[in-house]
Amino acid sequence: MRRVLGKLLCLVILGAAATLPLHGQETGGQAAWTDSITAPRRLASPNSVGGTIAGDREARDAGLAIPGVRDAWESWFEWKDRVQKEHGLALGLDYTAVILGATESLADRRASGGIARLFGYWDLTGRGTPNTGTFIWKFEHRHRIGSIAPTDFASAVGYAGDFEAPFNNEGFRFTNLYWRQRVDGPRSLVAGGFLDVTDYVDAYPLAGSWSGFMNFAFDTGSATIGLSDDAALGIAGRTMLDENFYALAGVTNANADPESPFSEVSSFFSDNEYFGSIEFGWVASPDRKDYENAHVTLWHLDSSDKNGQPGGRGAAFSVVQYFDDRWMPFVRGGIANEGGVFLERSISAGLGYGVVPKRDLLGIGFNWGRPNKSRFGPGLRDQYTLEVFYRMRLTTNLTVTPDIQYIRNPALNPVVDDLWVFGFRARLAL
Repeated sequence: MRRVLGKLLCLVILGAAATLPLHGQETGGQAAWTDSITAPRRLASPNSVGGTIAGDREARDAGLAIPGVRDAWESWFEWKDRVQKEHGLALGLDYTAVILGATESLADRRASGGIARLFGYWDLTGRGTPNTGTFIWKFEHRHRIGSIAPTDFASAVGYAGDFEAPFNNEGFRFTNLYWRQRVDGPRSLVAGGFLDVTDYVDAYPLAGSWSGFMNFAFDTGSATIGLSDDAALGIAGRTMLDENFYALAGVTNANADPESPFSEVSSFFSDNEYFGSIEFGWVASPDRKDYENAHVTLWHLDSSDKNGQPGGRGAAFSVVQYFDDRWMPFVRGGIANEGGVFLERSISAGLGYGVVPKRDLLGIGFNWGRPNKSRFGPGLRDQYTLEVFYRMRLTTNLTVTPDIQYIRNPALNPVVDDLWVFGFRARLAL
């Protein structure tokens, strides 16, 4: 019965995403779906391809901590801007490295890894018109540097969760490869192809392993959403119901394989195993969607016979505000019924503070989480996590982020009551 209901939900979402007028026009540096050279091309998340390219450009324009260094890369950035303006082709290349260490561990006490990414978007049809069609891609090479990758470090220290989830040892893989089409002028959008569901599911500005919190409890769904993998074949879209309320929906293949994405095409239609989500939210105004946003996300994941993934369902919520162009408090959380998630109950609250606007950011977050007994077994302690990070842009294209986490009652390490995790992230963007 659950499988039947899940398929019906996915079909409803698919139809809604494909037929609704999808409104989402924004303005300024955080704008979406406009023809401005500074506008990100994304469904929702600042960590999507368009959001990353636009965020890097904004940070460069905001100035540097070390004057004079910008000249070394100025001609390269000017060339990229010219190509985008003249041909509609935006390019991005970066390398990010992470190292983690802990005061206590069941195995390794250190982990490190890196990711090289090549990404971009190209307006191929209707450029300069209200109905632009855009091809979007992101290719990556993920690798560990030490004995274990950062994403395996949580289990090593006995924490029911994840640190820097993308930093694994998968090697070359896809993340995005899809077409985005405006279908109702500059305020309408639908995207189809190989999607990264974290680009649109329960997004908010401080999420993301590249520029925000390192602990997944402060990311998508507060660790309570059973997500399909990256490069999941599917469709998604967004509509502004009026000036303040919006709906966002998507359906993707539950059997995604980012290392061999084209092999899943037949399974999308034959296996009928999907991840579906629908989000309803409020924004203060369309141009401040990322910063002043309150939403509720409902999701359903079919169980997968192919990869052994348990099915599940749940809901998440998020409230984010923005004051004086510096302060960004948030409250987020979720509840899940199975789905292979880390936490079946979770609440996060915190604050982002722009020490130097668009350049240096201080983030503080606190999470309470109840481990998922269907994944880890019954009788585990509730976990409490405090994380503080400081993101600094040192040069035009180099950002570093020291990070510290305090964990009370790591659920999978019953002999330890207190655990400290120290992290450092460096990102070079070209």
